Amino acid sequence: MSLFGQGRPFLDALSRQDRDTLLALGAPRAYEPGQVMLQERDTGTFVLAVRAGWSVVSVSTERGARLILALRGAGEVIGDLAAVDQGPRSATVTALGPVEATSISGERFRHFLSARPHATAMIMRQFSARLRSADSERRSLASETVLRRLAVRLLELAERAGRAGEKGAVVVELPLPQHDLASAVGATREAVAKALRLLREQDVVHTGNRRVTVTDMELLVLLAQGRAGPPGRTGPGGPGGKSPRDV
Repeated sequence: MSLFGQGRPFLDALSRQDRDTLLALGAPRAYEPGQVMLQERDTGTFVLAVRAGWSVVSVSTERGARLILALRGAGEVIGDLAAVDQGPRSATVTALGPVEATSISGERFRHFLSARPHATAMIMRQFSARLRSADSERRSLASETVLRRLAVRLLELAERAGRAGEKGAVVVELPLPQHDLASAVGATREAVAKALRLLREQDVVHTGNRRVTVTDMELLVLLAQGRAGPPGRTGPGGPGGKSPRDV
């Protein structure tokens, strides 16, 4: 399951005129880090068009844990499912950092879509992509190791939110603490900490305060694909080194 939306964000895919029209239907809202923007099972139907900042989409499990489904940034529209089917919210959305958004009533959003079939088609494709992604996530949780799932998440963050560092490294600076990273992997914090420690020992990543630096993108890709390391290598540490297959 991808943490990020597939394709262009909804607002960016609209024409400038349609985007301006949609934003004019609502009112600006500002959220502080950690503030709940939408609450799971709530009956509200307004949508939020994110203009700046990052938010995290999560659900509560039967065991009381938190599972992170996605990250949503500028250009995304969140709360659209409840606006369209007028059912309870399917997830909680929380601001990771300062977030600026425009709040639009569900009725106005539905009217906007009904007058623009192309916008409706984009929303339907978005729903379909999320469903396919959820199916993929269920397979991953059932069959893949914590290390592989972590590698997939780190690779995605590096590719979508990373910046170039020194000596070919990729630096990811997102306000995503380790317990949230564990929730995004679908594992305990202890299991993710163990996998991160192994990656650090093998010099695949370096970690800091809400920062991950990927120092070996090639090996991270191989790990995300379910392979222990590059051909001819017994493990990231070389002959006799500990293999990532051990986690």
